[in-house]
Amino acid sequence: MSVLFKKRTVIIIGLVNILVWGCAMSKAQERKPNAEEETFELTIDSIMEGPALTGTPPSNLMWSRDSKILYFNWLKPGEKVPAWYALDMKTRVPRKTSADDILKNPPVPIQSAAAYRSPLRSLGISFLYDKSGKRALVVRNGDISLMSFPSGRIKRLTATDERETGVQFNFNQDKIFYTFQDNLFLLSLKDYSLRQMTSFTRKPVPPRKKPDEITKWFQAQQRELFEEFRKRQRPSTPRLTFPGLDETSRRKPYHLPEDQYVMGLELSPDEKYVYFRLSERSPDRQNTIVPNYVTRSGYTETLDAHAKAAYSYPPAQAGIMDVSKGTVTWVEYELGERTISPSGLYWSPDGKSCVLTARSQDRKDVWLLQLDITTGKTTIMEHIHDEAWIGYLGLTNVVWMPDSQHLSYISEKDGYAHLYRIALDSKEITQLTKGRFEVYSAALSRNGKKWHLTSNEEHPGERHFYSMSLSGGSRTKITSLTGRHETVLSPDETALAILFSTTNHPAELYLQPHKPKAKAERITLSTSKKFQSHTWYVPEIVTFTARDGVEVYARLFRPEQWHPEKPTVIFIHGAGYLQNAHLGWSSYSREYMFHNFLIHHGYLVLDVDYRGSAGYGRDCRTGIYRHMGGKDLDDIVDGAKYLVSEHGANPQRIGTYGGSYGGFLTFMAMFTAPDVFAAGAALRPVTDWAHYHNSYTANILNLPHEDSQAYEQSSPIYFAEGLKGALLICHGMVDTNVHFQDSVRLVQRLIELRKENWELAVYPVEGHSFRNPSSWADEYKRIFKLFENNLK
Repeated sequence: MSVLFKKRTVIIIGLVNILVWGCAMSKAQERKPNAEEETFELTIDSIMEGPALTGTPPSNLMWSRDSKILYFNWLKPGEKVPAWYALDMKTRVPRKTSADDILKNPPVPIQSAAAYRSPLRSLGISFLYDKSGKRALVVRNGDISLMSFPSGRIKRLTATDERETGVQFNFNQDKIFYTFQDNLFLLSLKDYSLRQMTSFTRKPVPPRKKPDEITKWFQAQQRELFEEFRKRQRPSTPRLTFPGLDETSRRKPYHLPEDQYVMGLELSPDEKYVYFRLSERSPDRQNTIVPNYVTRSGYTETLDAHAKAAYSYPPAQAGIMDVSKGTVTWVEYELGERTISPSGLYWSPDGKSCVLTARSQDRKDVWLLQLDITTGKTTIMEHIHDEAWIGYLGLTNVVWMPDSQHLSYISEKDGYAHLYRIALDSKEITQLTKGRFEVYSAALSRNGKKWHLTSNEEHPGERHFYSMSLSGGSRTKITSLTGRHETVLSPDETALAILFSTTNHPAELYLQPHKPKAKAERITLSTSKKFQSHTWYVPEIVTFTARDGVEVYARLFRPEQWHPEKPTVIFIHGAGYLQNAHLGWSSYSREYMFHNFLIHHGYLVLDVDYRGSAGYGRDCRTGIYRHMGGKDLDDIVDGAKYLVSEHGANPQRIGTYGGSYGGFLTFMAMFTAPDVFAAGAALRPVTDWAHYHNSYTANILNLPHEDSQAYEQSSPIYFAEGLKGALLICHGMVDTNVHFQDSVRLVQRLIELRKENWELAVYPVEGHSFRNPSSWADEYKRIFKLFENNLK
């Protein structure tokens, strides 16, 4: 495998972050806390308070349609519950707002490739604007209303017990269509007439019983004996016609069995066809039962959790229903015997062409297909194949160009996620971005003449907002602070709302003019006074070279006074495909603060973005294919060797810990590299991948009954005999993600192997992510005790 990134020297960002944060301090900090409020003692109990200490950053940023107000959800320090806030661009002071106030100047969708709706989840509202922006469909509690601008007048369109879903304007913008109880309906906005466009039904088909031989004999005898039954049918009374009231021709109903359901119904621009997906419920799928022992009732109750990895979801089938006849034509892929699942459908701006994305059931191929809506036949426009599996950046962000003759999409086909353009007729493909970095999103500007991009080309651990010409080429960086940016552009494209964080401070809301190198103004301060009173460590971003030549990124925490035994701890992040060695606030905030605690007690700490982590391209993502605990564990072991050779760590005093995927890798480290790690803490760990859920595991290891070798070489339960060091296992008993059964099965293996240097801590009321500070504190006190007893 080629080296992921050119070797860089250690990046020391502490001074930069401190300067950035200091310069950004503004009117959001109303007063200086008094001495009593500033008191903060760095203890495990104090750092495990969670949001009570670190605060709750703003979220759900949305601009009003006139770009004058920014809406966001926020738990302001001192408040008990989150609330919606409105930020006026003139005053720049957040104020609480309500659903009624929001309706006076409603938000627009977040600008991204697939964002046509703007959900206000906390309020149960979504908006869908027409092409002119003068009307919006407002969906609240499953009912539809029509809002007109600038009057703000609202007309109620539906009021039903059941929810209407999939609400959209039709192509001509004079009607709306929506799904109701398995069927698509079309509602005129001129005369408010309603028309059902599909005929899916769950009513059983009346059985047609054929007469047996005895019945046939008696019928023949009756005709032979009686003239009454030999007469021709009497003429019926002619039917009167009523102009304007005659029934239209009845469609042939499509009968849905109980184990089938329809989804994704969408009306063609000419209103002659309805595209839909049909899926089945697997009768053989057996979910896992998770017992819950501490309940309000006092009785043991059960929770329904995911099935084992062997149970795949049945593939969906794409169909097209003729509105006038009710006949169904199935989409044809012409890809042999392969099982294909359709996903997104995208109509061109002129309404004349549509494309469909589809994926193979084995997850190794994805296609962009041109679809003939009248025949169901498809033509391949783009095909992405991966010998491992297609990731979420494999083929995404599909956008039609204004000319209706070209589309764009993001794909990691060249090894990194980049933006491409394809011609509808010639199928000619042009790569618009190129380099050893990832493009995460791309949206067209209002005038359709340039792109707005988010990428990590500045540094693998940074995400910045860029602009680029429509034809590609060089990019102009708009954001400039050193850290992590989540950017939302205003509808008039004059301002950026940014959630910005650094390695030692959680995200806050910033505003910046949409200009390169423009100053970003901080609006919120969400952290507690206690958090602000402490000087939090700024980790160094370092790299080391793995045994196969790949450059691995990590965060390094250095103690001011290293303990004489030079103990070292390696943290292993969870989720597998996740990045933690970045320049923003970690999603593992408690672990970050625990690392502050550890260096205070004389430990050196390394936080590794091992193979399989996000942000480093396709080869890094798929480096764990068919062998989790292979190259990813090699990176952890090589990280330990790096600490010994470059920083003087004691090779006999190295410990490791992590949760979920990190707990799994901790097991693999303790079982398969026992001479490297003296102690390890596995939290909520996977012990046997055959018992995890299919949607994650089958990507990497295929199916257990079809690729048993991949599962056996990747599951710690097969290697438990290798344990030498001290092992701590911590698991919530009501974990519906990684089931408590995983740890129980491993414990039984350890007992049968007569291993003694392990212990299990259980948390009866906790799931995969703990909720209670007391549970967090108990867990991390045990981890610290493990390290103190075995690494010093």
